[in-house]
Order: sequence, then C-alpha cells, then structure tokens
Amino acid sequence: MHRHRNVKIVATLGPASDSYEMIRDLFDTGADVFRINMSHGTHAEHRARHEAIRRVERERGRPIAILADLQGPKLRLGTFASGAVEIEEGDHFRLDLDPEPGTGDRVQLPHPEIFAALEPGASLLVNDGKIRLTVLDCGADFANCEVMVGGTISDRKGVNVPDVVLPLAALSDKDRDDLEFACELGIDWLALSFVQRPEDVDEARRLANGRAAVLAKIEKPTAVRCFDDILAVSDGIMVARGDLGVELPVQNVPPIQKRLIQACRTAAKPVIVATQMMESMIDSPVPTRAEVSDVANAIYEGADAIMLSAESAAGSYPLEAVATMDAVAIEVEHDPMYRQIIENSRVIERRTVADGIVSAAREIAEATDIKAICCFTQSGTTAALTARERPRVPILALTQLEGTARRLCLTWGITCFMPEGHVDRFKDAVVNAARAARDSGIGTENDQIVVTAGVPFNVPGTTNILRVAPCAERLIFATDPE
Repeated sequence: MHRHRNVKIVATLGPASDSYEMIRDLFDTGADVFRINMSHGTHAEHRARHEAIRRVERERGRPIAILADLQGPKLRLGTFASGAVEIEEGDHFRLDLDPEPGTGDRVQLPHPEIFAALEPGASLLVNDGKIRLTVLDCGADFANCEVMVGGTISDRKGVNVPDVVLPLAALSDKDRDDLEFACELGIDWLALSFVQRPEDVDEARRLANGRAAVLAKIEKPTAVRCFDDILAVSDGIMVARGDLGVELPVQNVPPIQKRLIQACRTAAKPVIVATQMMESMIDSPVPTRAEVSDVANAIYEGADAIMLSAESAAGSYPLEAVATMDAVAIEVEHDPMYRQIIENSRVIERRTVADGIVSAAREIAEATDIKAICCFTQSGTTAALTARERPRVPILALTQLEGTARRLCLTWGITCFMPEGHVDRFKDAVVNAARAARDSGIGTENDQIVVTAGVPFNVPGTTNILRVAPCAERLIFATDPE
C-alpha cells in the first residue's frame, strides 16, 4: 500500500478507537503511526492495543509504527476546603508546603523542587494558564505571589513554571515503569514529556538501550532555548503546542513551530506537529476552516507528521478526522505552491559521501523520467537523508530489519518494504528494489528507478553507490550465473 501523500498521520488510540476493527479502519483510512498515551489506561489495555496493531500489520503486509507517549512529572496544587475559591487581579496569594486545605489566601503546592528554583519575578501558571501569578518573595517552603490574572482556582489544578529550569527529571517513577513496559512490548518510538535539557533525553536513551527511538516533546520555553542541543541527542521531535502555548505567549508559537521544523529537516530527523489540529472534530464530523489551515500550514512547512489526539482517541468521529487530514494533505501536496515552498526551504548538506549520494539521487530523479528513489538501509539513516531532500518522486526504503522499517513509518515520504530472502549483494538489492516499485504500482517494467545502497553490504553508514535501473531488473538477473 503506497499512500498518495508524503506527510504521515499519527492517530492516538483511546476509548473511541480501542477495537481491532477500528484500528484496522483507521489504518486503511490513512493512519501511518498509532500513538499510545501512557497518561491514560492500564498496561493491560495498552498491550491489547499493541496486539491489535500488530495484527493489522500482519494482515496488511505493511510495517506500522507505534509511539508510546510517556506522561512526565505532573505538578499540581493541593486541595481547597471549599473545593474552589475566586481570586482577583491584584490579590496576594501564597503557595506553600502546608497540607492543610487551601483558602482564599493560600494553598498547598506539594513540590519543594519548585520552591528551590523560584526567584522573585518568576511566573506561575495555574489551570492551563488561566490563572497567572507573579512571585513577590519566596523561600524553601513558600512563595508569596501577586495575582496577575484571576479567576476560579480549584482542587489539584496543574501548575506550569515557564521561567526557570526545574530540578526535576523528565522521567518519573511511573515513566520509568512505563518505558520498560513499552520497550519490552516492542513499541518503536518513545515520546518524552517535560524535556528541559539534553540530559533528559540522554537518560531515556540509556534506559531504552536501543530498543526504541526517542522523540523529545518540545513543550517548555527552556527546551526551546536549548533546542539545538536537545535535537542533537534525539531521534525525533514533537512540537507539542498545547503546553508550549500555555507557557509562552500564544503569538510566539507559530514562529517557533516553523523554526523547529526547519531545524529538524536540516538534521534529517522526523518532526511531528501536535495538539488541537482538528479539535472541533471531537464533537463535529467536519473541522473548522481555521483547523484545516493549521494542518495545511504544517504540511507546507515540511513537517514529517501531523497528529490527532482526542479527535481519534475519544471523539465521536475518529475515522472522519483521519480521512479529513488525509484529504487536506493530498490537496496541499498537489498545490504547485507546496513544491515551490519545499524546494525554496531545502538545505543542501554535502558533508559526507552519503549526503552526496542522496542529493545526486534526487537531482537525477528530477532531471529524468525516474519513478522512485529506492534505498537499502540498515539503521534507517540513508532513508532519512533521502527524505531530507524532499524529492518529487516516491521514496521506497528497503530493509531486512523490522524495527528499522517500523520506525521509518514516521518519516516524510517513505514507504517501507521488507525483502524476502537473504540480500547480501548489490545485485540482490536492485532486483528487490525493482520488485518493490512494481508491487507498489509506482513503476512498470518500462520505467526506471534510482537505487542507492552501501558496499560492503548490510553495514550501517556505508552508503556509497547509486545506480539507475529498470523496473524490469528481475529479467536481467533471473539468469545471472552469479
């Protein structure tokens, strides 16, 4: 199955999309990656979802990626004696470690690590930023604040601290348990929440130990400030615009999104744009025009993937949400302006032989009547470098490693194939590439493809050969004496 678009669709599973039948239909409708949100549900429920996805994968004969999204530490207030209080702009309000129920003047904030990091002038955001406080003075167990934006404040509302790096690891004890469970289960990608610094990603990578790729969620201003360092140690990025829009002025988010996408494209690492992309489709069978434009803009910017959250996990129209995203993507990618934007923003990297090979493959494909670029890959790097070029023709990635094939499902423009039998020489690679082009319907025996691979064969990081070959290559090698 070859999608008629390059951007990938990530669909979150939940109560509205738990069954095998719904997961199968979501995949057939256009979902390329399934997200399992570890913030909700039990390990038994996640295991059942995993089994259903793998069943669809076997039946459809195409690799499917599974992304496990770790919850991260949650910072919340304590409780109030009356359940909720009203605070107004200009009021003074105290946060402390006292477990006594809160009043209109104070409430517990059971996180001493926050008080350890606070300084006068720092901001505290409560309930997704609806309540805004500024610290007047603070100590090891308290913070006296002025209310900048008031409203209703109630039990256990979430707290964001945008101005400081908190002495908190991105992985809680729950996250470590979930990470080990997900890796043992065989998921392909781990999404890491609450990333503040590259060291947070390093810890997750150490625990994953190569069993899953690690994707850093950029949802805090501190992560934006050291993004280049975080990108360098991550396998992929998620632009998590929900929390980012809480901790930063909302008008800052669109330019940050553009900058992060461009940096990921340059680094040849996949980037997902997430949060509220088609939120109205939780309750409506059609999106708003603004949501369609939002999805389209992410595609024009060159994002590898766009994501559905509650729309597919808990909404009334999960299939319609995926179908709408698919339709928007196809329409955008057929717009001549899309190709112009993508090519004008392309960054040419030719630091290595592999860089030169994939760049040459794109130029040959675009200058002649080539139907596809076919790359044999072990680690997935060659396929990712090819995708960075954003070629006009399809990319077929061939690998004998199941994990590599699944992880590449998140990367722009790539359709993965797993050749049957042993492939240990370049001739075998060409034959299998030609077969993949024919089987996918991309090329006929009268067409040509570009094939890239490395010699010695099956050694990661050795991409050093390019050949233009006919899709009828099987006819040549069927009688080859070697």
